[in-house]
Amino acid sequence: MDGHGRAVAPAAGTVCNALATGRGSAFAIDLKTTATVDLDATGAYSGEVADAPAADTTLVERCAELAVAEWGDGEGATVHTESEVPMAAGLKSSSAAANATVLATADALGVDPDPLDACRLGVRAARDAGVTVTGAFDDASASMLGGVTVTDNQRDELLSHEVVDWDVLVWWPDAQAFSADADVERCKRVAPLADLVTDLALDGRYGEAMTVNGFAFCGALGFPTEPLLEGMPAVDGVSLSGTGPSYVAVGSQDALESLAGHWTEREGTTWHTTTRQTGCRTR
Repeated sequence: MDGHGRAVAPAAGTVCNALATGRGSAFAIDLKTTATVDLDATGAYSGEVADAPAADTTLVERCAELAVAEWGDGEGATVHTESEVPMAAGLKSSSAAANATVLATADALGVDPDPLDACRLGVRAARDAGVTVTGAFDDASASMLGGVTVTDNQRDELLSHEVVDWDVLVWWPDAQAFSADADVERCKRVAPLADLVTDLALDGRYGEAMTVNGFAFCGALGFPTEPLLEGMPAVDGVSLSGTGPSYVAVGSQDALESLAGHWTEREGTTWHTTTRQTGCRTR
């Protein structure tokens, strides 16, 4: 054990937002967050985010602390993260950072944990840090495992996992929307639609699930539906991602290129990418 670890975790897009019912679904996308962890003998934990010196590092510090408590013996740690994933954009930056930090700490400790055990440790840290309402096991499991997952976030239970190969279009505006600030009561009003979305996802009808989710949660969270309508009916699925403000779409390259023509006229960033079949990995 050299006391140094590194791990990379992908971001994720939303199929079903878990805020309404506690069940959610997400898919890994090829935008990544990297964490490096250096152990020391201080017993203290500190974090830093590349290019964001004022960023809150409570989550990654707690991830390292819980990982050391689980697999180590009283070490302290310094965590450094760098990311292609914009923070507070609905693209699961927190889940990616948590997964990468937990696995990087395990790597530094010389252990190889079960991926879902590591994922649940990061979810626990996210709850402790107050960065999530539901625990975000759906987002975290997609980032950890790759592909698309459906979960029960109240039990941190994986309901389904499938490897998918999709072309993806992402648009994130120049704004932030923190998951912990979402209006949960308004989201619970769309619970019947969220149940439908979960059923569609469990049936493998992910594109339809995304689109129903998009209209339901744009309404509940006060985001415009125009970006959804611009993708219909050509794309397979289009949704608000997480609690916004980003939107994600999946479909053929031609359909996504046509949609990109609309989204690039908006302020912000439009990104062509793909799903990730593999999830978080060390080194």
